[in-house]
Amino acid sequence: MKKTFGQKLLWRAWEIIGAVNVRVKIMGIVIGGTLLLSAALALQMRASVTRLMETQVQEQGVSIGRDLSARATDLILVNDLYALRQLLLETRANNPNVVYAFVLDPQGSVLAATFDEGFPAGLREVNEAGAQEHHHTVLLNTAQGYVWDIAVPIFNGQAGTARVGISYDIVQQTVLTLTSQALLTTLLILGLSLLAAAFLTFILTRPILELVAVTRAVAQGDFTPRVRRWADDEIGDLADAFNQMTAELARTDELRREREQLRRQLLEGIIAAQEEERRRISRELHDGTSQSLTSLMVGLKNLDTICDSPQVHAQAQDLRNVAGQVLEDVHDLAFQLRPAALDDLGLPAALEHLVNEWQNRHQIRADVVIHLGAERLPGSLETALYRIIQEALTNVARHAGAKNVSALVERRAREVVAVVEDDGLGFDSAHLNGSRLGVAGMRERAELLGGKLTIESAPGAGTSLFVQIPLPQTEGGAS
Repeated sequence: MKKTFGQKLLWRAWEIIGAVNVRVKIMGIVIGGTLLLSAALALQMRASVTRLMETQVQEQGVSIGRDLSARATDLILVNDLYALRQLLLETRANNPNVVYAFVLDPQGSVLAATFDEGFPAGLREVNEAGAQEHHHTVLLNTAQGYVWDIAVPIFNGQAGTARVGISYDIVQQTVLTLTSQALLTTLLILGLSLLAAAFLTFILTRPILELVAVTRAVAQGDFTPRVRRWADDEIGDLADAFNQMTAELARTDELRREREQLRRQLLEGIIAAQEEERRRISRELHDGTSQSLTSLMVGLKNLDTICDSPQVHAQAQDLRNVAGQVLEDVHDLAFQLRPAALDDLGLPAALEHLVNEWQNRHQIRADVVIHLGAERLPGSLETALYRIIQEALTNVARHAGAKNVSALVERRAREVVAVVEDDGLGFDSAHLNGSRLGVAGMRERAELLGGKLTIESAPGAGTSLFVQIPLPQTEGGAS
């Protein structure tokens, strides 16, 4: 199902938020919640205070207007305009919120006003109270700012109308003052919230960070660290469950190590027994069977000498040829089982003999380069390298179709490296059949000595076999 643009945007936002640190998330939630709550409260308070102040200012203006209307009635009836103006000035002086005050006659002419620089044009027409109205209020935008203009009929409008202008500044100043106080309160609450959030973050994330550190140690095979139980809550239960899991993993790893050690010991014993049996059979073939065949050939030669029959001569010669071929096969078999040069002369001589014999037998050009120094390697290491290279050459002869093969054995500071390369058909190393090519046996021999075996190949690009086996510590230090 194809996502819409809105869904993609939400998913992207969720990915960004999900990648943020837990501490940042908690602090962001606290700050955001505090700001949203403070803003909502401030707006609600501002609106409530504004409505309340507007009502109070209007009521104050109506009260002033009604008082002015009542006191001006007699003055209007006796036509005492001077006293009427003094009344207006007194009203403005006694009430700081009064911007202006004036009185109109029933025809709308100005009888008296507080304006010193002339009556503003158009002011008389903006507000008018009917004869039966208690008052009439209009909000004006003047040069002095917003003003509530309140018109109150005098003697039911028969004597005129009293007009009072009440400044709107008191409302704005009061709202601004309360808003400033609310802002300061918000900042104080935000600071306290940040401190509480920091403490809460420490309580929540400290066990999680410790759990992450212990998890990384467990991932690297170290099962000894444990997570502390910080509190008797869900995180504490998680710590106990994790410690129990780690303990089980430690026991399982210990059993695995014991089994691996037993397997290694068993495999070492099998290989040692195998090599010993090969050595015994090789010596028996060399010392026993070879001598018997040699004696048989000598006896056939003597028979050929003492007998004059041409038929006997021919049969004796044929038997001698057969015995010679069998003797050669026995020598080859004895060498394959356990070359005497490996025990007597060491790995370099055994490998050179192996490569030469292999080259002559399979008619494939081969060369070997050996740099091991004067000191011999440990016997187990020599045997492992010899068998691995022997198996590699066997695989080349059977499967590679190569024309050239090279082998390198080199002692380095801390390890011995062996490389066997050919220019044969190659194969896909990702689908290597280890059992068919004997790779499993070669790899086991390398791993028993703490080494590793790597094969690199591609169709048509030949094959390269790399063996790295560390030297024993004393051996490595000596070299």
